[in-house]
Amino acid sequence: QVQLVESGGGLVQAGGSLRLSCVASGRTFSRYAMGWFRQAPGKEREFVAAISYGGDITPYADTVKGRFTISRTNAKNTVYLQMNNLQPGDTAVYYCAADFSRAVPTKTPGQYDRWGPGTQVTVSS
Repeated sequence: QVQLVESGGGLVQAGGSLRLSCVASGRTFSRYAMGWFRQAPGKEREFVAAISYGGDITPYADTVKGRFTISRTNAKNTVYLQMNNLQPGDTAVYYCAADFSRAVPTKTPGQYDRWGPGTQVTVSS
């Protein structure tokens, strides 16, 4: 049973940076793709970024491209989301998710198999 736990969220001013981490346990981490999603109050959960198990494929949402960077360290069972130049529109609960089925990461939340509890990111103007 894979468990995911996010950390690194918090309150930051516009233009600031945060680095989210997601630690996985319970299954060979290096064998599956990982994704980051976010959900703001009253909105649907949306794709942010994903990474293949080898780290060579990293799709991003257009809204974060050039500001956010996803990476992973398989030896530490951890995936990261470096978020720079944060804006109030980035305020949301951020979730990491694991996809056990695909080598190429998907942007569709329903295709992920396991989710973390989420971490709150709040950006003040």
